[in-house]
Amino acid sequence: MDGRYEFHESDWKLFRKKIVDWQEDHMDKLNKEYIALLSEDKDASEKFWTLHDRILEDKKSAGVQAQRSRSNMDYIIMELLRDEIICLKDLEEFSDDLKEKMLTYAQSLRSHKQN
Repeated sequence: MDGRYEFHESDWKLFRKKIVDWQEDHMDKLNKEYIALLSEDKDASEKFWTLHDRILEDKKSAGVQAQRSRSNMDYIIMELLRDEIICLKDLEEFSDDLKEKMLTYAQSLRSHKQN
């Protein structure tokens, strides 16, 4: 593979279907974290501003929102992998080409984290 990914129509259709569930699962996890944050024994104002800052940061994640297009599908998947919103197992139904590209990316992430 020369580094350039040729999109499979089946990958694009599957991605559009799965991204909704991945985002819902991620936002459910975030909501539970927000509840825990709001349940802490701290001043109301401290909890409010901590939550405010956290939401501002979290909403930038592809796990919350992403501009979905064929041209950025692989980058969104990479971001989801990097942020541990999904794992390689979540890509089992995708084409071998896409899985190979994401495996290579995941291996580079692991080696980068180790250095």
